[in-house]
Amino acid sequence: MTEKDKIRTLVLPGDLVGEVGEQQAWSPYIIRNGNKLYSTVIGLLEQRDNQLVILPLEGVYYPRPGDLVIGLIEDVELYGWTVDIVSPYKAYLQGSSLLGRPVNAGEDLRRYLNVGDYIMAKVDSFDRSSSPMLSVKGKGLGRISKGKVVDVSPVRTPRLIGRNRSMVETLSGETGCEVLVGQNGRVWMNCVKKESEELLVEMIYLIEREPYTKGLTEKVKSLIRERLGVNVASPEAQANT
Repeated sequence: MTEKDKIRTLVLPGDLVGEVGEQQAWSPYIIRNGNKLYSTVIGLLEQRDNQLVILPLEGVYYPRPGDLVIGLIEDVELYGWTVDIVSPYKAYLQGSSLLGRPVNAGEDLRRYLNVGDYIMAKVDSFDRSSSPMLSVKGKGLGRISKGKVVDVSPVRTPRLIGRNRSMVETLSGETGCEVLVGQNGRVWMNCVKKESEELLVEMIYLIEREPYTKGLTEKVKSLIRERLGVNVASPEAQANT
């Protein structure tokens, strides 16, 4: 079935969307009650092969272990940092995760991360009974020291990434910018040219406004090429133009 052939139906919280046995899998926005499947959000219901998918039209970010998030440091505490991850739940980053050792008594953690700093992190654990715990152990994680961060609705994250990463690769490949989309609705970008950065921000907000437009990836690609006048494949190519 092609993108054009897919039928999407508007559903509301509590709407019956199917029965167990009809589909082998369903999205996180569907709950099971007995043999019945119900929507938990306002969204568009879509059948994808053997899976029921709901594309939410509104909502907030709920942390899941393993999620990649872009956090904003809100407070510096004795042994770590309180982090805003665009969620009803405030996250916490232990100092030992960043330092690779226990925090010394009286150590000023503002030397490493201060209020207003952005970090790239993974959700290490979360069970809704306590704050989500973050980790910055791993390649590419830690304080963000360059580039720009923009916020979009967390429910637009899947569209910004695209199926098989098609949209994020289009944004990066066509503008020549590095682009990383956090699961919590924040997008980090690093561009060589200001022109490309401004265009990338414009395209991100276009995707946020028109997430269910048919052929959106091709539309974004065409707009970028039209505005830049050339297909820029890398930051190095930008620097040489």
